[in-house]
Amino acid sequence: MAVNSATSFVLSSILALLIFSGMQMYKPLITRSPLTIIFGGYLGSLMFMFFVTAVGNLEATLFGKNFQLKLPEIVLSMVISLIASGMVHRICFTTCLIFSIITIYYMNKLSQKTYVAPVAAPVPVKGRRHK
Repeated sequence: MAVNSATSFVLSSILALLIFSGMQMYKPLITRSPLTIIFGGYLGSLMFMFFVTAVGNLEATLFGKNFQLKLPEIVLSMVISLIASGMVHRICFTTCLIFSIITIYYMNKLSQKTYVAPVAAPVPVKGRRHK
């Protein structure tokens, strides 16, 4: 069951904030081994996903349902999540970048599948040749 844009904005903002605070609180635990450092980057990419969702829903609430995210909003969300991951560990920064690129690729693929109407192929026109 889907919620409206305003509710989704609040939920995704809360989840992004919870992930950020959890990464900061459990920083010693995240930096303990290489596997948990990679997991810290994955948490950063989840924060990126929730932050992009929050920004998109805020814009949909303010500017209407047909408003779409553009590159500056995505870059801003990426920078914020990379800074948050970099505050934990520098390898979390790198893995967050990799996981976030994968995340935005699949978010775009899902959005294209859901919201873009299929375009009919143009029908070739047979014309007469005049000699």
